Formats: sequence, structure tokens, C-alpha cells
Amino acid sequence: MKNLNFILIMVLGFTTGFGVNAQEPGSEESVNYQDRHPIFDYSETVLNSIDSVPDFNSKSNPLKITGTVYMSDGMTPAQNVILYITQSDEHGQYQLKNKADKRYVFHQAWVKTQADGSYTFYTFVPGKERRSNTLKRIHLAIKTPTGMVVQANDLVFDNDPLLRKSCRKKLAKKGFDSILKLEKKGNISVARKNIILDKSVMQIAQN
Repeated sequence: MKNLNFILIMVLGFTTGFGVNAQEPGSEESVNYQDRHPIFDYSETVLNSIDSVPDFNSKSNPLKITGTVYMSDGMTPAQNVILYITQSDEHGQYQLKNKADKRYVFHQAWVKTQADGSYTFYTFVPGKERRSNTLKRIHLAIKTPTGMVVQANDLVFDNDPLLRKSCRKKLAKKGFDSILKLEKKGNISVARKNIILDKSVMQIAQN
């Protein structure tokens, strides 16, 4: 099985990890379908502030990720921001599909913030490949109100035994808190994650 970064570079056309990559603004209509970022590939006519990944209801470890997106002042809610997530399944496998000769990851979802800046994803805790040292992670991309696409830090899990002190220090040094702290509520885990937009980069703030 190919490693995580190779798969995502091959399928999605962007890198993941602890970096932030930005693409210049541009309208969805003006970008070639085959080459554009998959954040533009949603099928809904109107995006909502709440969405779920496929098969969410059938997973044994469901997860709710919710929060508010703010402008750079950390106080003003950011409207019309698109958040896009992709992830592996519960076994750490990326289920790849094809649509119009373009490959995509099956477990994906999009939300668009409204006036209050709030968003909610219903998904599940991803797995990892056996004998793999890769963290469990959810990949996040953001389309800002200016049209810039930012590939954000992967969302990782505080209770993941592979999230060692060195990884935590690396995240803290770069100023990005992308660690999800889960709270069990009934049969679902809940993580609250606020996002602060800062020009061409973004910071994730734990509430």
C-alpha cells in the first residue's frame, strides 16, 4: 500500500502534513475541472453549514466536528467560507472513486459558513493502516472569502498514541493547534475547533 502522502498527492493534487499551501483566487467556473482543487467539486446547488461524509450513519465511531470560523481579528464571524475535508475509512484505507475521469476520495464533505460563521461536520474517526506509523488524520482545506484556497494542517487526534511530544512541539512552534480533543456525548464523539483566518494563512484555535 502506498503511503499517505503519495496517495494524496496522486489523487488530490496537493500536499498534506504540517504545512500550509495557498492557491490564488479564482472562480469555480474559470478553473479546469481536471486540474482544479477538489474543494470546488461539490455537487450541491447551495452548500449548507452542516454536512456529513458518506456512510457516516453506519460507522461504529461517529464524530462531530463543530466550531466557528472568524476573520483575522478573532472576533468577527467569517461568512461564505468553504471548508472541505477528506479522510481514510475506519481501516486506514482511502476509498478512491472516479467521476468524469477524475479520481477523488470517497469520504469527503463540504460546508459553507453563513453569517454566524458556524460549521459542523458529521464524520467518523478514521483508522490507519496496519503496521503503519501514520497518525490518524482528517485533511482540511479552506476557501476564504477572497477566493484563496488554503491547504490547512491536518486535523489529528489528542488521544492518538502516535501523537508524540515531538509532533506536539512542532505544531506549537508553528502556531497551529490542529489537535482534536474528543468528548463523548451519547454514542458520538464531539470535537470543537474554531478557525481564525489570517490573510493567506490560517490559524486553528482550540475553544
